[in-house]
Amino acid sequence: MLRHLRLLAVQFRASLQTSMQYRADFLVQGAMSFFWMAWAVVPLLVVYGKRQSVAGWTLDEALVVLGWFLAMKGLLEGAVNPSLASVVEHIRKGTLDFILLKPADAQFLVSTAKFAPWHVVDLVAGFGVIVWALSRLGRVPGPAEVGAALLLTACAVAVLYSLWILVVSAAFFVVKVDNLSFLFLSIFDAARWPASVFTGFWRVVFTVVIPLALMTTFPAEALLGRIPPGTLVGAVAGSLAFVAASRVVWTRAIARYTSASS
Repeated sequence: MLRHLRLLAVQFRASLQTSMQYRADFLVQGAMSFFWMAWAVVPLLVVYGKRQSVAGWTLDEALVVLGWFLAMKGLLEGAVNPSLASVVEHIRKGTLDFILLKPADAQFLVSTAKFAPWHVVDLVAGFGVIVWALSRLGRVPGPAEVGAALLLTACAVAVLYSLWILVVSAAFFVVKVDNLSFLFLSIFDAARWPASVFTGFWRVVFTVVIPLALMTTFPAEALLGRIPPGTLVGAVAGSLAFVAASRVVWTRAIARYTSASS
């Protein structure tokens, strides 16, 4: 564990140094993160400008969900997507050999190969929106509620990472998966809304198949003190299942890899 933490620190430091080589670009990207954060609030203001609540959620409660969405999106675009997107290029060029030959787990190395440090702005902004929304509600979550929210956040990160591993693993079979990654990013935008907004078929899809509810709505409900214990248990079990499935798929995909020397 300590060895992997040291490797993670090395990989992150290398990404930070690379980003800082182009300071103007680094500052512009940070500014754009602020812009997209502000733009993400606009749809909620438009919808709630005409009504007091939507699917049982007030504006301030929906802002808590939006805060989790911004934090998860920052994690996706700042840590998960940059690293795993580079795997596709390695597979196309046959240069994945250089990673497989290193004395460390290949999945860990490709998952931490590259970071976009400016997206830390999204993480800070997301938690800032959550604090602001809770203050508007006059609510201070207790230790149990904060603990449940953090546990659900860990589950959300695990599921988000596992889904991306599944998408990237498809590159070993079909090579061209750029459209799949764009599709996933587009679908993820739906996570800015509380899960109860969706009904019927889409409710099942965004809760079970692509569990967007786990990534944003469930942690928000935990902070608001209305997460059922059964949902918490189900989220933990479901996230473990996603992690196990992604590991199995990755292992089998690696076995199909034909290197540049083959």
